[in-house]
Amino acid sequence: MVILSKPAIEQFSYIRNKQPAAALFPPLIPVVDLSKPDSKHQIIKACEEFGFFKVINHGVPMEFISRLESEATKFFSLPFCEKEKTGQPKPYGYGNKRIGPNGDVGWVEYLLLTTNQDPNISTENPEIFRAALNNYMAAVKEMACEILEMVADGLKIQPRNALSKLMMDEQSDSVFRLNHYPPCPDVLQSLNSNVIGFGEHTDPQIISVLRSNNTSGLQISLKDGSWISVPPDHHSFFINVGDSLQVMTNGRFKSVKHRVVANSVKSRLSMIYFCGPPLSEKIAPLPSLMRGDQQSLYKEFTWFEYKRSAYSSRLADNRLTHFEKIAAS
Repeated sequence: MVILSKPAIEQFSYIRNKQPAAALFPPLIPVVDLSKPDSKHQIIKACEEFGFFKVINHGVPMEFISRLESEATKFFSLPFCEKEKTGQPKPYGYGNKRIGPNGDVGWVEYLLLTTNQDPNISTENPEIFRAALNNYMAAVKEMACEILEMVADGLKIQPRNALSKLMMDEQSDSVFRLNHYPPCPDVLQSLNSNVIGFGEHTDPQIISVLRSNNTSGLQISLKDGSWISVPPDHHSFFINVGDSLQVMTNGRFKSVKHRVVANSVKSRLSMIYFCGPPLSEKIAPLPSLMRGDQQSLYKEFTWFEYKRSAYSSRLADNRLTHFEKIAAS
């Protein structure tokens, strides 16, 4: 269990969200064993039905996971004035409660980092933190590429690296985020509402690779609009379909809406690798997935255009609305 000192975040007010209708018989989260020969078919099914799945036998060494969690715990335990030395998130750096520039807030503090250069992190031993970050990100990137190649196999996309090469490109605009959600005792006083750690949203990238400690809080939205809690599992990873992959599959895959609610007792620490293409990459439905006279649901756009639009929106906005084609009347 991760126990951190009282963070500066407590000086802020927090948001509550009324409890939505929960699924009467919540479905089980799809679990994909990457060591099994039929895993590609399980991935396709999970992406179509949930936009979300859990990965086991992923090949990422537990040593890398534990080391980064330890370094992140040390960082978030620092006094607020020390964490601030890392720099405000413009866009990369340390953030506290304020999520982006558009008024979204949550019971969270975080580090947002680019994957393309060593970060400037204010800790007692920054080189140890950097080494832990680099080892973890390299292993997760390799796993993410494997998953994207399985997606290509399952959808019969050629070449097999059509999706993974966007991550492997030297200009890939992937980012990495460490979120810390402190315990929120006020949750106990709220019977009919949640304290929001990170508000509902979809991720704009291709996929996101999430891992957290053994504290609950993550929830995903089902097709009927109900929310289900995702049981934590610190040995496994969770994969979110992002908006870009939804467009590339012409809506066959749906980007999953998700959020984090605060925990009353334990800290939650999560690590997310957002797999983004190069800024100049054109995003559109892949021709090989278009059947017969099927029409594209989306206008073509570059990742730079979509990223600029997405990050100028509020978290809960449907970011793809502006890029959908209007059906002829």
